[in-house]
Amino acid sequence: MTNLLEQAFEKASELPQTEQNILGKWLLEELASEKKWNRLFANSQDLLGQLADEALAEFEQGKTELLEPEKL
Repeated sequence: MTNLLEQAFEKASELPQTEQNILGKWLLEELASEKKWNRLFANSQDLLGQLADEALAEFEQGKTELLEPEKL
């Protein structure tokens, strides 16, 4: 554990029990969310690469049109 995290937990231990529980719940939820997003992004990298390859192939085959945002 890093010094900074130890300091944070030391300060948190001074909070009332209810606030400690709220902080603990929030931290656990954040860690779970981060893990979930990392897994989702890791899985999407292959798909994004495949989509990019398809888009490039369509461009090279002349199957794309120039996007003119001012005409949208």
